[in-house]
Amino acid sequence: MKDMTLDEKCINTIRCLAMDAVQKANSGHPGTPMALAPAAYTLWMQHLRFNPKNPKWLNRDRFVLSNGHASMLQYAVLFLTGYGITLEDLKNFRQWGSKTAGHPEYDLTPGVDTTTGPLGQGIMTAVGMAMAEAHLAARFNREEKIIDHHTYVFCSDGDLMEGASHEAGSVAGHFGLGKLICLYDNNHISIEGNTSLTYSDDVARRFEAYHWHVQDLGEKANDIVALSAAFQAAKEASDRPSMIILRSHIGYGAPHKQDTPEAHGSPLGEDEVKAAKAFYGWPEDEKFLVPEDVKKHMGQAVKRGEQWEKDWNQTLEQYRQQHPDLARELDQCIRHTLPEGWNKDLPDYRPDDGPKATRQVSSDFLNAVAERLPWLLGGSGDLEPSTLTMIKSSKYFAKGAYENRNIAWGVREHMMCAASSGLLLHGGLRSYAATFFIFSDYARPAIRLACIMDLPVIYVMTHDSIGLGEDGTTHQPVEHLASFRAMPHMCLIRPADANEAVYAWQCALERTEGPTMLVLTRQKLPVFDREKLAAAEGVLKGAYVLSPEQGAEPDILLIATGSEVQLILKAQEMLQQEGIHARVISMPSWELFRKQSSAYREVVLPASCKKRLAVEAGATQGWEEWTGEEGAVIGISKFGSSAPAKELFKHYGFTAEHVVSETRKMLGT
Repeated sequence: MKDMTLDEKCINTIRCLAMDAVQKANSGHPGTPMALAPAAYTLWMQHLRFNPKNPKWLNRDRFVLSNGHASMLQYAVLFLTGYGITLEDLKNFRQWGSKTAGHPEYDLTPGVDTTTGPLGQGIMTAVGMAMAEAHLAARFNREEKIIDHHTYVFCSDGDLMEGASHEAGSVAGHFGLGKLICLYDNNHISIEGNTSLTYSDDVARRFEAYHWHVQDLGEKANDIVALSAAFQAAKEASDRPSMIILRSHIGYGAPHKQDTPEAHGSPLGEDEVKAAKAFYGWPEDEKFLVPEDVKKHMGQAVKRGEQWEKDWNQTLEQYRQQHPDLARELDQCIRHTLPEGWNKDLPDYRPDDGPKATRQVSSDFLNAVAERLPWLLGGSGDLEPSTLTMIKSSKYFAKGAYENRNIAWGVREHMMCAASSGLLLHGGLRSYAATFFIFSDYARPAIRLACIMDLPVIYVMTHDSIGLGEDGTTHQPVEHLASFRAMPHMCLIRPADANEAVYAWQCALERTEGPTMLVLTRQKLPVFDREKLAAAEGVLKGAYVLSPEQGAEPDILLIATGSEVQLILKAQEMLQQEGIHARVISMPSWELFRKQSSAYREVVLPASCKKRLAVEAGATQGWEEWTGEEGAVIGISKFGSSAPAKELFKHYGFTAEHVVSETRKMLGT
């Protein structure tokens, strides 16, 4: 090994670990870790505040690798600074059961603050983390700064090509999130070739236009003095987010593959790895080499981090003594606990209250519980007058007013849902995000990542079907219920009346193992008479017998969700007049029902009754799980139209008369 400074040796260790891991896996992205090793080393060793022995320490700095394909950069640094990653984990990069997946995964790898990979997602999620820091600091900091940290992001040209980066940049700049610091790896290379094929943005001027503080370091990717000064200047620009632009060279040091697409997403090859190591002055035949002085130097992060957290805990103890009420509220926020009696004043509706849109009930519920749940906040994608998701006791989150709990996301559904994940990932907050159900299409990638991470974000999706009426085809969701039911870890609930909507919200707040999506109506629905029908609490089990058959055994099971439940109730009455005994089942959530015991599922859907008819204003895909081989579904197999809701429901066969007609056909009567 040639003579080099300790800093250079640490940086080259990071580079060589990344190369070796990718080569051993025969899969991965070596070029960016080789290029960004100096930046990562400088950040972790000189600026990032963290405790490797407690990766969830509340007041740590957050780090997001938005260009998640460079995961070996993060894994190498986490290993060297003392997180719970071993050298064996690095050797098992991208292998079954390893902590070192191909892209960083939250709750799999200690020190990874969010799952990334789809480009643009990380920077949006980081904006949510920075918003959480600003909100909690504004609410709880007094003379003691209990919440006081930065959120750092590494991002790539791919991140900035994605439209997601526009939404992130715009929101962060508008809110003046001064503790958000991004480093942009401007390496000029994408998978297909030089970025000049498709990309010529003036990134500096672009982010200056978003009201960011921008520094262009040019060709200083290996200058740790310049890098450190840039991070420091970014921290000092506390009134706005910061962008550091770095012209790096992908695959730095690889003689034949530096600055080529081949360095991006493929192993370098044994000969090229050896040549790169020779360029660094590294032993060419040594694999996964970690010099003792590197291990000792970077391992100091453990002691330093433990001291930082110890000092913070002492400050927190002083805070508890000086501000006991605030401290209790902070503890409640950190735990997300539902306090005793939180649901004692929930709205309760009766038929003589008149028909209620479930979106209005959602608003009633939210405002009934908001004061008891100080950790709950959220907002809408410029649709609050329609989604009705305002916490009325609070104002809008804004620059200089970060303590407020309503977030005006603007027309940025993707950003809204990614940042809502960031708000929750930060800790201390539980987020909800609202838009029309159809516009979930713009947010789907962020919702999918929330499902992968099992984050209990609450999605309030209104205007749930063709029932929204005159806005027409483009605004009427058809395939969306089926598509979200197909998404692992999602719990979708489509309540049938006001009281079901209350229990749907209660379920969403009580669930902690993944996202919940509430799918709500624009149109008003009748409030069911619960003195004659089963209690709405059945929502918590996903499906329940709303109205039993009058005979000893049911001739047919009528199953529906949402606004269509009223149709099967009416059809039951009509069929009874013909001597046909129908059982009415409200099934707001397939996912909740699947989790019930087989005995309970048998009570609701007895195997002995093969004739089953499901009714739902959406695609029929998936209903065969519940209707069986002899069942049928009244659904929608085409896009909607522009017309009043009543006309649309009639045209598409969502009437009690059509339910009766289809029942007769099934029973051969």
